[in-house]
Amino acid sequence: MAPRIVFIGGGSYQWTPKLLLDIADTPSLAEAEIVIEDIDPRPIPDLVDFVHHIARVRQVGLRATGTTDQRAALEGADHVVVCISTGALDSMQHDLVIPERYGIRQSVGDTVGPGGILRGLRNIPVMLGIARDMEDVCPDAWLLNLTNPMTTLTRAVLRETSVTAIGLCHEVTIALYTLSQILGCDPREMNPTVAGVNHLPFITALDVDGEDGLAMLRDVLADPDARARPLAIRGITGHEAVSAGGAFTVDSLLASNRVKVELFERFGVLPAAGDRHLVEFFPGFLTEESDWGARWGVHLTSIDDRRQWLAHYIREFERLRGTDDLPREPSGEMVAAVVDSRLRDRAREIPLNIANHGQVPDLPADVVVESMVTVDARGTRGRDVTPLPTVLAEQVRRVSAAQELVVEAAVSGDRTLVRDALLLDPLAGRIDYDALGHMVDDLLDATAAWLPQFT
Repeated sequence: MAPRIVFIGGGSYQWTPKLLLDIADTPSLAEAEIVIEDIDPRPIPDLVDFVHHIARVRQVGLRATGTTDQRAALEGADHVVVCISTGALDSMQHDLVIPERYGIRQSVGDTVGPGGILRGLRNIPVMLGIARDMEDVCPDAWLLNLTNPMTTLTRAVLRETSVTAIGLCHEVTIALYTLSQILGCDPREMNPTVAGVNHLPFITALDVDGEDGLAMLRDVLADPDARARPLAIRGITGHEAVSAGGAFTVDSLLASNRVKVELFERFGVLPAAGDRHLVEFFPGFLTEESDWGARWGVHLTSIDDRRQWLAHYIREFERLRGTDDLPREPSGEMVAAVVDSRLRDRAREIPLNIANHGQVPDLPADVVVESMVTVDARGTRGRDVTPLPTVLAEQVRRVSAAQELVVEAAVSGDRTLVRDALLLDPLAGRIDYDALGHMVDDLLDATAAWLPQFT
């Protein structure tokens, strides 16, 4: 029987089109029933039509309906894909502008720091509303969360409801692809061991067809000839060519990952998220002295940047709607793989965010961690037990503790806990104590329209 896959926040031009293509190109899912749900009715008809366009081009039985009624959408769901953004860019603008007045500049602002914390406070109640509707109308469905801050949202659902929730992030996949280019190997031959939290996972070991991939990386870093090797690629998600002439070389990829390389050389394990995320966990890279990360090749993502990205996603969607030449390359996202593994009971080992049941021993039980996970019809379970080097373990513990406070604050509406979370957060907690209290008030007041639990 074909699965019913519901997209909550399905009007997302960033996420939904590529996930639909992945679903159509997965044989077990090609006859799926898709439901596009969104609080904004405007994009729904276009996304529904796009499903039918894909079905015609691929000659598969994929079909779709659309609605603004969340509970109706969830009736009979097997999998619920969540890609929401409460308040969208209107709310996020305050997350960036207000902390900047207090001396905090953020390269992303959606996972940790003031921006990540406020975004969590806004999204958690909405996410819990989705999960509680799922408990009522589709209790056996899996919630597949693509929304940031992934750790706190997934944790809130697992802590407060009985719903099976999984966080899916592409950062480890991107890191492995980039590594395959640097090492000159097939990414399918790479088997990483991973431990951390979302946007701060570490590859602690890497098997490359029986060889030590991290030792291979150290050899490349030490060899000027290996670093100068040209690469026959023209684009990698999240990276730009920086070598002469615009072509990629190994050195250009390393230059796009300076923070990652620095931490690898310092601690011997490789961060598996992009530098723009990493610097928010290690704010010593994001200082006035470094020109707010510029010395490390990090760009501060502004609201204007995000508006330009949104315009790009819309243009790309319109292009896809008007062509039969639809891409067949996998997007790098894991929604289709997870659904296929559950549907066919086909075990896969992929990086996912699930509750900690010992796979990251440096962190408490039940907090959400990112690691290599086995997924099949029985559910998900961590594959490895992976301790971290002492300094990194302490950093991840601090981040996780702050995230636990965010969940409690979002559920309880306690403003004191918001201040506690910001004090504990590495990026937010670096400013003057009194200034931090004023910043909390300013942030909560400016975004009050999306924070009913604090009024």
